[in-house]
Amino acid sequence: MSGPVPAVRIVVADDHQVVRTGFAELLGTQPDFEVLGTACDGAEAVRICRERQPDVVLMDVRMPGMDGIEATRQLAGPGQSSGPGPGGASRPGTASPPGGPRILILTTFDLDEYVYDALRAGASGFLLKDVTAERLFDAVRVVAAGDALLAPTVTRRLIGEFAQMRPGPDAAPVAALATLTPRETQVLRLVAEGLSNTEIAARLVVTEETVKTHVSRVLSKLGLRDRTQAVVAAYESGLVVPRSRDTP
Repeated sequence: MSGPVPAVRIVVADDHQVVRTGFAELLGTQPDFEVLGTACDGAEAVRICRERQPDVVLMDVRMPGMDGIEATRQLAGPGQSSGPGPGGASRPGTASPPGGPRILILTTFDLDEYVYDALRAGASGFLLKDVTAERLFDAVRVVAAGDALLAPTVTRRLIGEFAQMRPGPDAAPVAALATLTPRETQVLRLVAEGLSNTEIAARLVVTEETVKTHVSRVLSKLGLRDRTQAVVAAYESGLVVPRSRDTP
């Protein structure tokens, strides 16, 4: 007989006290969440996360001193411990991704270059600060389970806007993409188009478990945390080309 599901451990980082207190109190209403603490800037967020090892961080992208991008890079970058899953247990059935806690970026604008940089740095998704309570709760549960928070239309628009303008040294190199099999490359393209595993399985006429295996191998070969970074890599490498703004 299985025991109760461990609570998702959360840290909230925002330089506005009303915002971070409001999010913390809202999250604290859920029986499966445990708010470990709050931070007023990126440096404090990094310190608290290394001390308390949360599963999920709500991270404001713009903060004085160390901003949310640098904090995300320090917490999610290579060489960081992947940390435990919710409640201290490893997530079953998945390989530990590189990096630390899953990070959800908080932002005022959806088409934001800072948010794009945070996604490149390892964030698993982003939320607008006027998000509804239910959407917030769902988002935290999604990333705590090890999934990326991808709102396909918004995320692809964001990535398509900035990927070709600002390719960086941490973009997936052509040599790494060359290690993918033709089927893995096909799956990566479909992930970048915003398709879910179920939709990819239907498109390729394979099982959803087969798709999950392909996605896992793509992430492993490219050294990526989750689907968000896979989408960024697909665009920055030129594997997928953003549609023209004039294209309907």
